[in-house]
Amino acid sequence: MSDLIAGLSVGIMHLPQGMAYALLASLPPVFGLYTSLYPALVYFFFGTSRHISIGTFAVLSIMVGSVTERLAPDIHFLQSNGTNMTEVDIPARDECRVQVAAATTVLAGLIQVVLGLVKFGFVGTYLSEPLVRAYTTAAAAHAVVAQLKYIFGVSPARFNGPLSLVYTLKEVCLLLPQTHLPTLAVSVASVVFLIAAKELNSFLSPKLPVPIPAELITIMAATLISNYGHLNTNYTVSVVGDIPSGLSSPRVPDVSLFGEVLGDAFALALVAYAISISLGKTFALKHGYKVDSNQELVALGLSNTLGGFFQCYAVCASMSRSLIQESTGGKTQMAGIASAVIVLVTILKLGPLFQELPKAVLASIVFVNLKGMFKQYADVVTLWRSNKTDLVLWLVTWVSTMLFNLDLGLAASLVFALLTVIFRTQLPTYSLLGNVEGSELYVDMETHREAREIPGITIFRSSATVYFANAELYLEALKEKSGLDISKMILYKRRQDAKEKRRQKRAERRAKRERRAQQSAVFSVEEEAKSWRNASKEKDEQNQAERENGTVFVKPTTTESQPRWEYLKGCHPDSTSLGGMSEPTDGDATTLGSSSEDTLSRDLERISLGSLGKWTWDIHSIILDLSTANFIDTVAIKTMKNIFQDFSEIDVDVYMAGCQASVVQQLELGRFFSEKITKRHLFPSVHDAVLFCLNHRGASSFPRYEFFTDGDGSTKL
Repeated sequence: MSDLIAGLSVGIMHLPQGMAYALLASLPPVFGLYTSLYPALVYFFFGTSRHISIGTFAVLSIMVGSVTERLAPDIHFLQSNGTNMTEVDIPARDECRVQVAAATTVLAGLIQVVLGLVKFGFVGTYLSEPLVRAYTTAAAAHAVVAQLKYIFGVSPARFNGPLSLVYTLKEVCLLLPQTHLPTLAVSVASVVFLIAAKELNSFLSPKLPVPIPAELITIMAATLISNYGHLNTNYTVSVVGDIPSGLSSPRVPDVSLFGEVLGDAFALALVAYAISISLGKTFALKHGYKVDSNQELVALGLSNTLGGFFQCYAVCASMSRSLIQESTGGKTQMAGIASAVIVLVTILKLGPLFQELPKAVLASIVFVNLKGMFKQYADVVTLWRSNKTDLVLWLVTWVSTMLFNLDLGLAASLVFALLTVIFRTQLPTYSLLGNVEGSELYVDMETHREAREIPGITIFRSSATVYFANAELYLEALKEKSGLDISKMILYKRRQDAKEKRRQKRAERRAKRERRAQQSAVFSVEEEAKSWRNASKEKDEQNQAERENGTVFVKPTTTESQPRWEYLKGCHPDSTSLGGMSEPTDGDATTLGSSSEDTLSRDLERISLGSLGKWTWDIHSIILDLSTANFIDTVAIKTMKNIFQDFSEIDVDVYMAGCQASVVQQLELGRFFSEKITKRHLFPSVHDAVLFCLNHRGASSFPRYEFFTDGDGSTKL
C-alpha cells in the first residue's frame, strides 16, 4: 500500500515534468510522457535501487536539446507560405528532432550497457561531487535561458556551439521591448502560485501524508482557463497543441546519426549515471541495502536503449521525484510501476485534454523546479572555507559549462579534474619524521615540536605514492631534507679515492727508490744526513697532526657575491668549550671558494646544537617510510635502486618501512631485490627499522645520546 501511495504521488509529478522537460529537449510534450513511461518499466526489472524515480530530468533534457537544435535547426525547415513569407515547417522539424533524440539516447544506452558489462561502474567516481554540482548548476542556467522565450513570448534566434548561452541571453535582452504581455502575465501568475504552493508544502509536510500536487493543479487550472478563456485565439498565447492519444509503435533509430552524436552520447551516459548512482547510494545507505554500481549501469543503459526505440530521450533519476517517492513511504520499485500506470492512462485517454495548456506554464514549472539547483551556488562559500582545490574545480566546471556548452564543458571539466589529481600527486608534502618520546610514534618534526630526531638516522616520508610523475621530485626532496647532496659527495669521494691511489703509487715508487738506494754500496755523508733530516721532519709533522686530531667543523660565511665555507679544527666532544671555533687563528682555518672541490666535504658532517656546545655525528642510516604508497611503477623502482646504490657509496644504509604487500610484490616483479639489496632492508614499521639501525650501527659506531630533564625543567640532549 505504501508503494501504491508513493507511486500515485510520483505519477502525478511525472505528468507536468514530462511535458515541461520535453520543451527543454526541443521536442513535443507528448514525448516527455513517453519518456516517463517506458524507461521506468525497464528499470523495474533490472535496477537495484528501491527508491529512485527514473524518468525525465532537467539537466539531461537540456543536453538532448542542445543536440537536437544543433542537428535540426529551424533554418533547415523554412518553407514559403505563398505570400512571399517563409515559416518553419514545424511537423517536419519535430519529426527530425525526435529521430536525433532517439539515436542519441540509444547510443548513450549502449555505451552504458557496455561499461556495465566490462565492470566499469567505477567510472562514475571520476565525476566528483563538486564537479557534478557545478555542472548541474551551470546546466540549470542553460535551462532557464532556454525557457525565457516561452516566459516572455519572444522568438530569439537560435545559437549553437561555444558561447551560445551568451548570444541567446543577449538576443533575449534585445527582444524584451517586444515582450508578449499576456504570455508574461500567465508566466508570472504560474510562478507565484507554484512558489507559494511549494512553500506551503514545506510548512505542512509534517502533517500531510502526501504533498500537495502543486504542479498538477497548476497545469489543470491553466488548461481550463486557457480553454474557456480562449487564450490562444483571443490573446495569441502559445499553447501545447495537438497531443496524440495512444502509444506509438517502436522504430529503429537512424544509425547514420551515431557518428555525429557520439561525443554527446558519451557525455549523456556519464552524467546520467553519475546522478543516478549518487542518489541510489544515498537512499541505500539510509535504508540499509546495497546498490550494485555495475548493475546500475546496465539497468540505466537498457532503460535508455529500449526507450530510444519508442521515441524516448535520455533518462536518469530525478532528485525531486525520488525524494517524494521515498518520503511518501515507497519501499520498492513497485512505486515506479504505479507511477507508470498513471502516465499510461494519461497517454491513452487524458492527453488530448492538455492541448490548450500554455507553454508558458510548462516553462514556469521548469523555472521553479530549478530553484534547488540554484541553491548550489552556496557551495562557493562552503568550499572556500574547506578546500580551495575543490573550489577551483567547481569554478572551472561552472565557467567552462556556461561558456563552452554542456558537452564541451563536461569534457573540459573532466580534464581539469584529472589535472588536479596529477598536480596533487606531483607536489606532495615531504617531511622528516622524529620520535615522540616514550612512544613508537614518528611524526613530522616541522609540525610537531615534541618530536625528536634520532641521532644518525634520517626518516623520510612522502604524503603521496611514488611513481613516474614524481619520482625525480622524491629524490630531490630526499637530498634536500637529509642535507646530503649525493652526486657531489660521490664525486668528492671518488676524487679522494683517486688521490689516495696516487699517494699509494707515489709511496710505492718511493719505497722502490729507497730499496735501490739501500742496495747501493756507496752513500755520501751529505746524502745520508739529508735523508735523515727529511725523515725526521716528516715524523715531527705526523706527531703534530696526531696531537691536534680534532673534529673538522664547517662554518658558513656569506659574502655579497657567493657563500664561502671555512673548515675549522674543533676539539674533542668531551670538551665543554669550543672557543677555538669561534675565533680561529690563521693557522687553524682554511677558506675556500664555494666552487672549490674541497667544499664538497661539508656534506660529510651533520652539525647539531646541544645544551653543552656543538656536537657532530654522521648520518649512518636513512629510513624511507613508504606506508603512503599503494603502488610503485618501474620508474619509481629504478629511482629506489639508485637511492640504495648512491647512499651505499658514501657508507649510508637505506631501509624501507611500511610497505604494503602489493608494493612488495611489485618490487619483486620489477627485480628490485638483489644480492646487495635484500628483503632484510624491509621492515613492517618505522620503529622496527629504527631499532635495527641503532643496534646495527648506532651503538657500535656512534656515542649514545639520551634526552634528560634539567633542573629548570627544560629537555636537553
